[in-house]
Amino acid sequence: MSVVPVRRHSIALLPQSARVILRPFIPASPVRIASIVGRALALSETEAETELAAVRTDFGDRHMDLDGILLAYYTKVASQITTDQVLSRTRLLLIGALFSGEYALESAALFNPSMVPHPDQTDVPEGALRFLMSLRATGEGHISSIEFRSGMIRSDGGIEIKDPSRYLAQPEVVPNPTYHKESFVLKFREMGFENEGARALMAPLGDTFSRADLERCVDEVRKAELPGQAELEHTLECAQWLADSNYELLFSPGVGASERVIFPVSANESNGIEDARFVRFAEEDGSNLYCATYTAYNGRAVLPQFIETRDFLHFRVTTLNGNAVQNKGMALFPRKIMGDYVMLSRQDDENISIMMSHDLHYWNDPRILMRPEQAWESVKIGNCGSPLETEAGWIVITHGVGPLRKYCIGAALLDLEDPTKVLGRLKDPILSPEAAERDGYVPNVVYSCGSLLHRGQLVLPYAMNDKATTFATLSVNDLLKALGA
Repeated sequence: MSVVPVRRHSIALLPQSARVILRPFIPASPVRIASIVGRALALSETEAETELAAVRTDFGDRHMDLDGILLAYYTKVASQITTDQVLSRTRLLLIGALFSGEYALESAALFNPSMVPHPDQTDVPEGALRFLMSLRATGEGHISSIEFRSGMIRSDGGIEIKDPSRYLAQPEVVPNPTYHKESFVLKFREMGFENEGARALMAPLGDTFSRADLERCVDEVRKAELPGQAELEHTLECAQWLADSNYELLFSPGVGASERVIFPVSANESNGIEDARFVRFAEEDGSNLYCATYTAYNGRAVLPQFIETRDFLHFRVTTLNGNAVQNKGMALFPRKIMGDYVMLSRQDDENISIMMSHDLHYWNDPRILMRPEQAWESVKIGNCGSPLETEAGWIVITHGVGPLRKYCIGAALLDLEDPTKVLGRLKDPILSPEAAERDGYVPNVVYSCGSLLHRGQLVLPYAMNDKATTFATLSVNDLLKALGA
């Protein structure tokens, strides 16, 4: 039983299979592509119109801009279509439909939430707070992506969630993103590329360069015929892979929060974007940067990645650098401390570590901050999101894994000016899976990726059995007292 009184709210965010996106469904074989296109071209114009009308009838009310999406997917195979026939818009759309399929983004689970104050607090009632919450949505093949919800914490402590839209929308991938040379070179060296080809590629580039600049340099280095052609080609391919892992996304301003979805874009996250830990970071000029670490998974290995946004419409996704960028569970403190960025992490899949850096994208030399102590966390511990600042210190919501891999949520308190000092830890969890929370996608799990403070309450969104999401609230004073503050 928790030593801190906790209020569990009746809200339950459940996965909805009807919320779908359209994804490309393109065979790897050019022969297969040619066969499918050939059958589409063999139709008469009337037959093509009839087939397209059936597509619109079946799917038109399931997507915001069905025609626009189908045209975009047509362009993905257009280079492989060889015909003298002038193709009508009807036939282009039909070919696009033949190379696409619906994906139920959250059909398996909607879980592992984090929450931050909404950038727009216009017309919020006195004493209330509008928030944005990120969620990990998982569908067929256990592929995870990021969804969002908006809601309100009322002045009386009640929580309201805005009903999600029927529709989902993917952002535009900005075609010519920019890169910072210093960070790019650091990551390239970490990948093992310090050869002549890498130096020749990077030398002409400016401190900030675009994808077009990089491609131009790749072409020039290829034409230079440097020695070691096989090694050179591998270097150039990996430079392009690194560029693909650093990208920008742009949602239309008319797309609502619950309609926005960030689906895997790069190869290193092809099997999922997992457990985004969003935080509102206070910059030294007084502005706010909303950022998150997340785990990119390609089916074989995990890699921490970083997201930055100011408005939740334009996102920059980047790789992180340094020897401490590994494993899962990196969580950024919401401001600099003594001039440094500070990050929690778990380097060894067992203990919570802490590290400092002058560079938001470069992390080295982690030190162990907390080890498992109690039976309920005896397998391993980790954080449940970014620390929360109070006058008494930094509250860190933790998770612990115990017998039969049961996950519980606890808390610790760190010194405000020296967060390497642990001032207190709860001996008992705040939350343990109750009967109704035990059965699901992954049994016996309660888990969170980020909470917030409001009017003396700690608002904790959490996942139940890796299936659905709900909320708990507790008194900050009660928690600090239990932590010995």
